[in-house]
Amino acid sequence: MGTPPATTAATILLFLGFLLVWPVESWRPWPSHFKNSTDSLSFGGSKKFEGSSEFVKLKYHMGPILTANITVYPIWYGSWQPSQKRIIREFVNSISDHGAPEPSVATWWKTVRLYGDQTGANVSATVQLGQEKNDRLYSFGRKLTRLSVQSVVKSAISASTRPLPINPKAGVYLVLTAEDVYMDDFCNNVCGFHYFTFPSIVGYTLPFAWAGNSAKFCPGVCAYPFSVPEYMPGAKPVKSPNDDVAVDGMISVIGHEIAELSTDPLLNAWFAGDNPDFPVEIADLCEGIYGTGGGGSYTGQMLNDEFGATYNMNGIRRRFLVQWIWNRLVNYCTGPNALDQ
Repeated sequence: MGTPPATTAATILLFLGFLLVWPVESWRPWPSHFKNSTDSLSFGGSKKFEGSSEFVKLKYHMGPILTANITVYPIWYGSWQPSQKRIIREFVNSISDHGAPEPSVATWWKTVRLYGDQTGANVSATVQLGQEKNDRLYSFGRKLTRLSVQSVVKSAISASTRPLPINPKAGVYLVLTAEDVYMDDFCNNVCGFHYFTFPSIVGYTLPFAWAGNSAKFCPGVCAYPFSVPEYMPGAKPVKSPNDDVAVDGMISVIGHEIAELSTDPLLNAWFAGDNPDFPVEIADLCEGIYGTGGGGSYTGQMLNDEFGATYNMNGIRRRFLVQWIWNRLVNYCTGPNALDQ
């Protein structure tokens, strides 16, 4: 449910379970992964993998999904440069923009739209950027927890001036933390996550997601493959498409979380297994896969622009590298830049 990496908040059991849940993903260069490991560290090679498996039993658990026009409300926590905000805004706006050349972000979203609910309605085709909120004063400190981040959302919707709208059925409250803000277990097991707010804290049950700028703490983990960690000797990073390694790395995390939040906003809709405390969702299954042949530490076949930057899809005026999504119809990961799908 996160990037790595999420029924009701009313029960104490699920509340405690929430505190123990960590997002699951198929591959990212976590420090623990390389202890006594002999795995290949190469970006190269080619094999038909892409997460395909007859053993993946992704199921619909009858909960709601986001079928109405989705509005993303960015909450900028800490100090952000205008150029960084533009990259993220243009990615979100690209999700529903069909004017970009193929392979496009909008075509990537079509895989997310394959998921429906018991009424026959599918995830919305429309994802739009909504009102934004800034917290430049670090009102809740520079170290957040999975509970304190809910207070960031509460502050944004209850502000005395220009509060964010209350939109429980189609809102995605996207908390984006600056490079000097640490989230519990950031870099060790998580680069982003999604969940829903507790009425006891926020006053409403609102789907939200968090993604952190990893520039200070762990670009080699959360901005991979634009940066590689020191414990991967011989591995070379690829050039980021928007000249900001950490923010370009965040784009895939943000896409991961928006896709999962749209298909499993309350942790009772689309996920593999029967335990909502440990869900494996549609982006978890494809973490680290960006192109044909991807799997393990191999990212798959990506594209390069005229300046040598690496990407796999086009958006509005920009290019992005975004992980693939599990396609429930073919039972493996797919993306718009696939060479054999």
